[in-house]
This record gives sequence, structure tokens and C-alpha cells, in this order.
Amino acid sequence: MLPFLRRPPHERTGFELYCAAVAAARAPAYYADLGVPDTLDGRFDLVGLHVFLLIRRLTALPPPGADLAQAVFDAMFHDMDMNLREIGVGDMSIGKKVKKMWEAFHGRSSAYQAALDGADDGELEAALARNVWRGKAPAGGTATLARIARAQDAALAAQSLDGFLAGRAAFLTPAEALA
Repeated sequence: MLPFLRRPPHERTGFELYCAAVAAARAPAYYADLGVPDTLDGRFDLVGLHVFLLIRRLTALPPPGADLAQAVFDAMFHDMDMNLREIGVGDMSIGKKVKKMWEAFHGRSSAYQAALDGADDGELEAALARNVWRGKAPAGGTATLARIARAQDAALAAQSLDGFLAGRAAFLTPAEALA
């Protein structure tokens, strides 16, 4: 095969792992029970949270964990590009919109990383309230989502590199995370 036609390493695996994060983020309980807005922004925020948690785990693993993390990130933003095209965003503005999404994801990831590295749930709750609900979270929503995020983080931390290399990432359902 010609060198310029080769796919990046871990591209398929990154896409499979990304799809697992998306499936987890689409759990109806987030929207029906926690009041996460069922909008493009609300869905982006939950996908972003789950992808962040997955990337956090992958980057903590030995090689090729960081490469898998990059493949998941690439899959996410390729998917965002495709979704924007499907909803009719013009080609001339796709790049700007994807850049804004990247910046939003990066900012959220930095806030979630700092909050999860600390022991204060208030910091994680504040970041989730600010990002997921734009500061207008329903009563108990941020505390519950923070508990779920910490449980997801722990569940991913218990998973092996071999499973991730096989394209498997087991996310908890919201009910399992709260049990």
C-alpha cells in the first residue's frame, strides 16, 4: 500500500472507543432524570464529559495509551465535523465551528481534570453546572452528575489496556454509577 494511503495507527480502535463514549452519553436518564438539556449543546457536553473520562484513562496507561487517546480525540472531532455538515452548516464555516468546539472541549477537559484530581466535589459540581447546564442546573443535578462522573472515572481506571486495544470501553449506566 502506498504510504500516503495508510490509515493512522489506532484509527479504527479510536473510533470504536469513541462510539462507546457516545453510546454512554446518550443514556436517556441523563436527559429525563437529571435534566441535562436534550439539545445539541447538552449532547455535546455529555459526549465531551465521557470522551474526557476515556482520554483521561488512556493517557494514564503505558504506550500506546496516549496514541489511543489521540485516536479517540481525532474520532470525536471528525464526527463533529460530519455532524455539522449533516445539519447543513456551510463548508466555509465548518472549520471555525469545529475550532470553537475544540476550544470548548479543551476548556472543559482542563476544568474536569483539575476537579477530579482534587478531593473537593464542589469544584467538579461547579464545572458541570457551568458547562452542562450553563449555570442553570436543576436541584441535585450537578451533585448527581458529579457522582456519576467519579464512578465512571473509577470504572474506566479498572479497565485494562488490552481491552481498550480491542476497542472495548465499558461505561456504567447512570443507575449503575449511582448504585
